[in-house]
Amino acid sequence: MAENCEMCLNYEYDEDYDCYRCAVDLDEDEAERFMTGRFSHCPFYTPGDEYTIVRKQN
Repeated sequence: MAENCEMCLNYEYDEDYDCYRCAVDLDEDEAERFMTGRFSHCPFYTPGDEYTIVRKQN
């Protein structure tokens, strides 16, 4: 995958499952392509970092 999920704004910590996950609600076909690695790039990738997130909160 060309993008790094850890640098995406949609990659969020889920306290219920105690792990990070993609916050985008994928439909069944998108989820299947994502889990099998058939995405050449993620169409939902939004570049960002912790500083972008902090600026967004303020």
